[in-house]
Amino acid sequence: MSTKNSKIQKDEKLEKLFQKDLTYIPKKGDIIEGEIISASKSEIYLDINGLTVGVVRGRELYNELEEYSNLKTGDRVSAIVLELENERGEMELSFREAGQKKALDNLFDLLKKKETIEVKVIEANKGGLIVKIGSIAGFLPVSQLSPIHYPRVEGGNKTKILEKLKDLINQTLKVVIIDIQEKENKIIVSEKETDEIKNKIFNKFQIGDIVEGKVKEIMDFGIFVEFEEGLEGLVHISEIAWRRVDNLKNFVKIGGKVKVKILGIKNFRFALSIKKTTKNPWEEIIGKYNVGDIVKGKVLNFNPFGAFIELNKDIQGLLHLSEFNNSVKKASDVLKIGQVLDFKIISFNPKAYRLGFSLKGVEQDKKEATKEKEKNNLQ
Repeated sequence: MSTKNSKIQKDEKLEKLFQKDLTYIPKKGDIIEGEIISASKSEIYLDINGLTVGVVRGRELYNELEEYSNLKTGDRVSAIVLELENERGEMELSFREAGQKKALDNLFDLLKKKETIEVKVIEANKGGLIVKIGSIAGFLPVSQLSPIHYPRVEGGNKTKILEKLKDLINQTLKVVIIDIQEKENKIIVSEKETDEIKNKIFNKFQIGDIVEGKVKEIMDFGIFVEFEEGLEGLVHISEIAWRRVDNLKNFVKIGGKVKVKILGIKNFRFALSIKKTTKNPWEEIIGKYNVGDIVKGKVLNFNPFGAFIELNKDIQGLLHLSEFNNSVKKASDVLKIGQVLDFKIISFNPKAYRLGFSLKGVEQDKKEATKEKEKNNLQ
């Protein structure tokens, strides 16, 4: 008789045996219950409802669930069917796979309920964090971190991102399961999708709100402000002040308190503004200054195109190299920082926050005024 025919006969024999229990006939992969009839360190025997004997042995004995620790004769436990009959005619069972299946079923239940759970970060890679969910590993992508844990790195340097992610190892985070890819054995979780984070954002804050926050980090392109535990946003350098900002550290300090206005909320990220918590000074000078006016201005700093001139503490404009009295290559050759001079306004667009100055225009006006005076004296 062939091995294949022998196995078919054994399976049929086992099925007939289980038919005595009309409620259930197990098959490979099912979880069944049994009572322990003997237990040792190397193998455990179970009575399966008086119909057959099952054995759990070797690596199939070990599972991280407490359900399978300190087992003794008489205990009822669950196991998964590996084979309906082994070489000794016993049902081959596994605690290890049963525990994994139970854990996976529990995860599917958590996914369906969108329930928040606590996980421990055990590892970090350039794509995100490896977390422990009970006895199963899950993945928390960088894109699913809450704003407070999102690694802010200029230029998106992956090595520096990884360094920041490693700071989260051994920390406990609150997450929800957002995807289970059973075939690939992948559990994807999200920190930013938890009800706690979403409620903080959507129930408490709206675009246009002004809140007080604390400066958490200063970057070249702006600052990050935490305005509630777990929530923070970016104030871009263009939103720091109405005036030109060259060095952010001259305006804010780490830990300093600032008032910010919420400009936008997208993908759990906040766009903030400091300058829009105050009046727009450009609107206040409409009608006060016009193209052609001669005004006092102070040389603030230089750039390759000329110099920035300060009209007042909030309003600045550009004096282009082409508007100097003589042909110059660098503004610093003829001007000094802090120097106060007369300038002519040659362009004024308060809606675009632009103001253009001229030095040669002042000289031209003076010459024309002198000519006009001389002409009047001759008449």
